[in-house]
Amino acid sequence: MTQFINAREVVVSEAIDGVLRGAGGRLARLDGYPHIKVVVRTDWDKSKVALVSGGGSGHEPAHVGFVGQGMLTAAVCGDIFASPSVDAVLAGILAVTGKAGCLLIVKNYTGDRLNFGLAAERARTFGLNVQMVVVDDDVALPDLPQARGVAGTLFVHKVAGALAEAGESLDDVAAAAREVIAGAVSIGMSLDTCTIPGSPKENRILQGHAELGLGIHGEAGAEQVSFETARQAIEMVVGRLAPAMKPGPHAVLLNNLGGATQLEMSVLAEELAKSAIADQLRWIIGPAAMMTSLDMQGFSVSLIPVSEEAERALLAPAAPTAWPGVAPFGAVEVLPLPDGLTPIQPMPSENPARRTLIARCCDILIDAERALNGLDAKSGDGDTGTTLATAAKDLKQALDRLPLADTTQLYRAIGMELSQTMGGSSGVLLAIFFAAAGDASASGQTWIESLSAGLDRIQQVGGARPGDRTMIDALAPALTHLGTGFATAATAARAGADLTATIGRAKAGRASYVSEDKILGHNDPGAEAVARLFEKLRDACQ
Repeated sequence: MTQFINAREVVVSEAIDGVLRGAGGRLARLDGYPHIKVVVRTDWDKSKVALVSGGGSGHEPAHVGFVGQGMLTAAVCGDIFASPSVDAVLAGILAVTGKAGCLLIVKNYTGDRLNFGLAAERARTFGLNVQMVVVDDDVALPDLPQARGVAGTLFVHKVAGALAEAGESLDDVAAAAREVIAGAVSIGMSLDTCTIPGSPKENRILQGHAELGLGIHGEAGAEQVSFETARQAIEMVVGRLAPAMKPGPHAVLLNNLGGATQLEMSVLAEELAKSAIADQLRWIIGPAAMMTSLDMQGFSVSLIPVSEEAERALLAPAAPTAWPGVAPFGAVEVLPLPDGLTPIQPMPSENPARRTLIARCCDILIDAERALNGLDAKSGDGDTGTTLATAAKDLKQALDRLPLADTTQLYRAIGMELSQTMGGSSGVLLAIFFAAAGDASASGQTWIESLSAGLDRIQQVGGARPGDRTMIDALAPALTHLGTGFATAATAARAGADLTATIGRAKAGRASYVSEDKILGHNDPGAEAVARLFEKLRDACQ
């Protein structure tokens, strides 16, 4: 996989310098490249307990991103997924430790334990008071004699950092850190493996599966599980966490492992709020990328029980911008719509023939979703089918409240439904189309004349005309021939839709931004949707 790097050998040092250039002088590095990669606070006076953490790189923003007031004093960075050397750790300790002492916060991996542990021993020979805590929050592999340290480490950074900033003693800071570690539990899930810079990507996760309980260095998880939805993913994660949780209120840290979108992470947060442990979740950190695994498309959930002391420490100010803060995990606040926007519901009425026709139109668009998305991917963002199908599903569900017996009110009600449920420019244009059709029907025009009036209105508002490579290329000829039946209308719509494949320069819509070679030979998806609709209606009438 191609990446924005120069060379694997310098990616970490170059990335650190890139961070420091935007740190506003709050951070600096020790002069030890390439073997010693240590970032320290520039405002540190050694009068308080120093907190030093780190490990292999590839977990950004951890650990450099959490160096600052209220959290870490120094971060010691190794190469990608590789523990830093003893000398690098010792350099970090010596750079920031004064009489108050130093606490090393280490994730439970062999290399980190050994290198940080030996560095602590050497630092003590300099007369420094150094203690070390080891984080082992991963519950994915319960039979392991030593659980891994993962994103729960950030709880330790924050709680210990708040106490150190407040001037507490090393013993008190270390005791608080150990208390957090004793209650912290974490587990992760991913749909894909990560890409290590300069190395080929390993594709071990089966199609349609997710890996549950994987490590933050790309290690294989506890098992591969069938993946269906975000809800199912959270249920599985919560199922592993719940037995290890302590009683009482908890803080949850929802961590992006690097490649999940913010949209996905927000959906996962919502599913946490509906999960079996929701009533125990008082505070949330994230969702955000905090302890990543390069570009892994996954997430992790970490929990700690929240005592009064831990709550104060979590809520204490922290300077690092990578720390997203702590927020109450509560109910969704809903305010009423402003006056004038609350929809006026028409009086529902029955007309079996119109109900059948509308339902059939909806089913046609729902069935065409995948095909239209594929066509739209040639010239747009691949969502035309989904946009139409979503609106069709909502309209179908609204049939019981539609005024089916009153053509004028029916047009207006459909326009109102589409304006509320259908996104993008298509939703606006179709809402205008049906609203204008309702106005024309109210003035006594026939149903076909009313639809034609709707077409005129969207041409006025949208600016598109036949030949501009839009849905109008199929809709205009279809409405022109609709008076003679669906058969001729369908033939006209198909001819108009197919004509769009020969138009190399779109004059409206998203395709107008796409080069000619990308769209020639492919029907406009909106026009194709209209053609399919009329063709299926024709077939149903035969």
